Amino acid sequence: MSYDSETLLVRKYTMKKRVLVCLTGASGAIYGVRLLRALKSNGHEVHLIVSKWGEETLKYETGIDVDILSKEADYVYDDYDLTSGPASGTFPIDAMVVIPCSMKTLAGIAHGYADNLIARAADCSLKERRKLILVPRESPLNLIQIKNMATVTEAGAIVIPASPAFWVKPKSIEELVDSIVERVMFHLDIIRDSAPQWSGET
Repeated sequence: MSYDSETLLVRKYTMKKRVLVCLTGASGAIYGVRLLRALKSNGHEVHLIVSKWGEETLKYETGIDVDILSKEADYVYDDYDLTSGPASGTFPIDAMVVIPCSMKTLAGIAHGYADNLIARAADCSLKERRKLILVPRESPLNLIQIKNMATVTEAGAIVIPASPAFWVKPKSIEELVDSIVERVMFHLDIIRDSAPQWSGET
């Protein structure tokens, strides 16, 4: 069976994907929540890891308990369980997103210090040449953090800072957050019909 280029492009953006979504302790837990829900609403399989401080930030910023959020994912893993599937490069996932990504997690990934499941899963994504997206949320940045972003980029990761777009003229915090979620989904080869696209017209 053969496909023309247009058909292949359609299949690329419509095939069901298995995505590992990880929330860490950086501010911006809402980004992770909105991404998880966007993926699920588009029929994709979501695997979830929330770090200890990710749980605290999630509860503090959104009022959502991690147990409630976990029910929205297809599979959930303990960040301290290095025997679980995502700790192995043989575990079949299509992509991994750390959203939001704390500077500690960024440092661990950049330097191969896999002392928890999130860092180990990221390590596996890099070594298996799978898509790894990091969404850091910090300001201002020091030189160490900037160099860590450069390091993970050189290793093959995609860094998408949590810098919302205003050209979409958001009318709510959710729409502002979704401008980042849409960028993440684009790099996951997932495009929603509702995704804003710049036309060059003002």
